[in-house]
Amino acid sequence: MRAAVLFEAKTPLQIEEVSVATPRAHEVLIRTAAVGVCRSDLHFVDGAYPHPVPTIPGHEAAGVVEAVGSEVTTLRAGDHVVTCLSVYCGSCEFCVTGRLYLCLGAGTRRGKAVAPRLMLGDKPVAQMLNLSAFAEQMLVHEHACVAIDRDMPLDRAALIGCAVTTGAGAVFHCCDLSPGETVAVVGCGGIGLAAVNAARIAGASRIIAIDPVPEKRILAEHLGATHSVDALSDTAADEVVELTRGGVHHAIEAVGRPQSAATAVKVLRRGGTATILGMMPLKEQVGLSAMDLLAGKKLQGGLMGGNRFPVDIPRLVDFYLRGLLDLDSIIGERLPLERINHAFDELRRGDATRSVVVFA
Repeated sequence: MRAAVLFEAKTPLQIEEVSVATPRAHEVLIRTAAVGVCRSDLHFVDGAYPHPVPTIPGHEAAGVVEAVGSEVTTLRAGDHVVTCLSVYCGSCEFCVTGRLYLCLGAGTRRGKAVAPRLMLGDKPVAQMLNLSAFAEQMLVHEHACVAIDRDMPLDRAALIGCAVTTGAGAVFHCCDLSPGETVAVVGCGGIGLAAVNAARIAGASRIIAIDPVPEKRILAEHLGATHSVDALSDTAADEVVELTRGGVHHAIEAVGRPQSAATAVKVLRRGGTATILGMMPLKEQVGLSAMDLLAGKKLQGGLMGGNRFPVDIPRLVDFYLRGLLDLDSIIGERLPLERINHAFDELRRGDATRSVVVFA
């Protein structure tokens, strides 16, 4: 199969022929239909987060099941599926207490005594985030994907695998937003736009989008933001506080920069909560001041939106099919695998919304 392979951080991906193994117990072979190009991939490509190489990035994907291994009970050939990097074992403390997104996936990867899932010639290819989706096929554990309604267009379904699950999950799970509360979303890429859309679905009274790119702010307003603020303005946080008469109940950071996290804290009202979704540089820290603590402000992480993806993803698909979730507007361009490096360049520029790699 053709795949985009990363041989060394900070170098372009190369299109190579990679062999994929036959599914073993609990494994599923998927014909990839579409993959969103996520900033999380860029962190690995640019070396901000380490990963063994060679590897195939890509984790926000949808496709069709081609074959299943023994003991697979939830899927069959022909199923349309969305993948998710939150692969879960089903039996650890986190799984049995309903926090699947915190599971470390014990037993869902092949052991050293077993042939690797992916090979480049005679060399193993490290599977990134349990998926490696920038390839014509994916071989994954059955707990890394879920079947969806076949009426769902797969190029839009791919976005649900990460951006929408994370952004919407932050609203529905991490924030537990009540109708009438106020929300600020810092960063209007794929995740931030999904959070804006979800906040509208959840009944937020005011939704304020904060981003430096005018086109993204316009798109955020199309998706449900009641107001938008230029993130580059020295008075951005003050504008949000004034618009909401004291600050927002919930601030969602969807960029991965210390400055945007600081903004999320600044725009909170007393007792408000800031949820950090972005992948920040590993050495960075985010905190609350003594005055923030006295004001009852709270700061939390929101790994993958606190998802329970086998339940959440089919529900998000239903939201789209019923016209509640707008995924069409989030996609900025569709491109073939051969243009993957162009898609990463667009991410580095920061002007694009979501690029989607589509396979014929």
